[in-house]
Amino acid sequence: MNKKIFIKTFGCQMNEYDSNRIADIVKNIGYEKSSNQSNVDCYVINTCHIRDKAKEKVFHEVGRVKKIYSNKKKPIMV
Repeated sequence: MNKKIFIKTFGCQMNEYDSNRIADIVKNIGYEKSSNQSNVDCYVINTCHIRDKAKEKVFHEVGRVKKIYSNKKKPIMV
């Protein structure tokens, strides 16, 4: 059974490209991309460090993930 990975992307088209590359790379080590963020083994937040709005969204997303996994096994978060 493959492990599940969820990738949340904030930022520009380059961030989207990078997220797709991450998904392709981790496929080789047994991860399957999931559209369900509430039951994964690895949770990746890929963001732009240049755009302030994207940086702000990261903090909000981390808080949401913390709530989702408050009573579950915690995923690896990157």
